[in-house]
Amino acid sequence: MIDGVKLTPLRQILDERGKIMHMLRVDQPHFQRFGEIYFSTVLPGAIKGWHIHREMTLNYAVPHGHIKLVLYDERADSPTRGELMELFLGEDNYQLVTIPPLVWNGFKGYGTTPALVANCSDIPHDPHEIDRLDPFDPRIPYSWELKHR
Repeated sequence: MIDGVKLTPLRQILDERGKIMHMLRVDQPHFQRFGEIYFSTVLPGAIKGWHIHREMTLNYAVPHGHIKLVLYDERADSPTRGELMELFLGEDNYQLVTIPPLVWNGFKGYGTTPALVANCSDIPHDPHEIDRLDPFDPRIPYSWELKHR
C-alpha cells in the first residue's frame, strides 16, 4: 500500500428497479473538501496515464465498466518511495480510492464496455499543477501488458 492512499468500500443499494451507488459525503471522515467532480471515460484496452498532481487530492470511483488503476510513489520523503500499487476497480469492486498529491497514477480500461471513472477532487482542475508522462515512459517501472497469473 502506498503511503497516504486510502481505499474505502462504497455502498450499493440494489433492487428490481436498478441501484444507487454511493461515492463521497461531506460527513465522512475521509472527506477533505470539494473542488469539482468530473467524469472520464476509457475504452477497453486504452491507457490514460501517467499523470501527477502537485496539489490536488483525487477521489476515484468506477460506477460503470472496469479499469486497472496503477499508482507509483516517487516522493523523496515517502516511506513507500519506489512502490507500485495496482488496483482493479469497477462495478464488482466498487470502492473509493483517495490519492494524495505527488503520486503518479494512470488507468487502463478492460472488459467489453467503456468504463466511467468519477473523480471528486478537493480543488478545481488547474492545468498548471499537473504533469504528464507517456504511459510507456521508463521512469515508471511498470508494464501495461496483460499479465497471466
